[in-house]
Amino acid sequence: MDTKFDQLLDFPCLQTFKVMGVAHERLPNDVISCLQNHAPGDYSPRVKPSSKGTYHSLSISVKVTSKEHMETIYTELSNLELVRVVL
Repeated sequence: MDTKFDQLLDFPCLQTFKVMGVAHERLPNDVISCLQNHAPGDYSPRVKPSSKGTYHSLSISVKVTSKEHMETIYTELSNLELVRVVL
C-alpha cells in the first residue's frame, strides 16, 4: 500500500475508521478483535444499519502511531470475512 498518510497526518493521532459490512451480529466483535491485535484499547463502535438492513456501518476511533500502522489496520480490517469496505 502506497499512501500519503505520513504527509497528511501528525502521528500519533486518533483516526476514525468507517467499516461497512454484512449485517451480522458478529461484525462488531470481529472488527474489535482485529483492532485489539493491532491497537489495543477500549472500543465501542457506533453501528448504523443500511436502509434495507442488509449492511451495517461501524465508525470507530483508533490511536494510530505511524503510516505503516494505519496501513496495517486498513489491510487487516479489509481482510475480515464480513467486511466489504473500509474507509
